[in-house]
Amino acid sequence: MYSKLSGHNDWQNKIVWVTGANQGIGAETAKQFQQLGAKVIGFDREFSLPNHKITQVVLDISDEIAITDTCKSLLKYYGRVDILVNIAGVLEMGDIMDLTTEQWTSSFNVNVSGAFHLMRQVIPQMKLNKEGVIVNISSNATHMPRMSMGAYSASKAALTNLTLVAGIELAKYGIRCNVISPGSTQTPMQWSLWNDSQGEEQTINGFPEQFKPGIPLGKLATPEDIADTVIFLCSPNASHITLQDIVIDGGATLGK
Repeated sequence: MYSKLSGHNDWQNKIVWVTGANQGIGAETAKQFQQLGAKVIGFDREFSLPNHKITQVVLDISDEIAITDTCKSLLKYYGRVDILVNIAGVLEMGDIMDLTTEQWTSSFNVNVSGAFHLMRQVIPQMKLNKEGVIVNISSNATHMPRMSMGAYSASKAALTNLTLVAGIELAKYGIRCNVISPGSTQTPMQWSLWNDSQGEEQTINGFPEQFKPGIPLGKLATPEDIADTVIFLCSPNASHITLQDIVIDGGATLGK
C-alpha cells in the first residue's frame, strides 16, 4: 500500500473529494486517503454501509443541478478542495446497432459530464489557491477497441481528452491533471461481465474471437493497485507529473 511509503504530515490538512466512493476502486481510494490523514468527502448515489471515517454525500453525478447545489454547499462549509478524484462510472454494453439512446446518454452523462461539472465547481477555488490535483479514472478501452463497448469506450475517451485539455489550461495555476486507465479489475463492474465461474480465467486468457488479447501478467488488477497510483499522483512525490495517462492493465493493451 502506498500509504506506507508517504509522509503522514503531507495529508493532514488536505480536503479530498472522491466520486464512486461506495464500492470498488472508489471505496478503496477514499479509505487510503482517510488512512493517510486527509479529510475525505465521498460521493455516490447510495452507500451500502455507514462509514464515519469519511463524509458520505449522496449525489447523482449525472444531475448537473444537484452537483452545483451540493458543491457550493461543501465549498462554503470547508472553504476549499485540494484534490478531486472522479471514479464514478457506468458500463453500458451493446453493439452499436443494439445500443439504445438511453444507454448512450447515460454513459456520457455519468462518465464525462459528471466529471466535467465537478471539475467546473472546484477549478475556480483551485486557481485562487494556485494549487490542486485532479485525477480522472478512464479505461484501457480507450487505448484498444473492445467489441460491444462503443458507448463506454467513447465516453471514457472523451473523459481522457477532457482531462488532458484541463491539464494544459490549468498548468499555469499549479494545478495538475492526470488520467488513470485501468484494465480488468476485481470490482462489481467487472464481475457483472462474467456469466460463470470461468469468467476470471477467460478474461486473463483473452477472447480471440472478439479480438481481445489476454493479460500478460496473468492476473486482474485489484482496487488497491489503482488506488495506490491515485495516491501517488496526488502526492508531493508526483509534483512534476501532469497531462499523463497511466495505463494499469497488466499489459493487456500491449503498451498502446
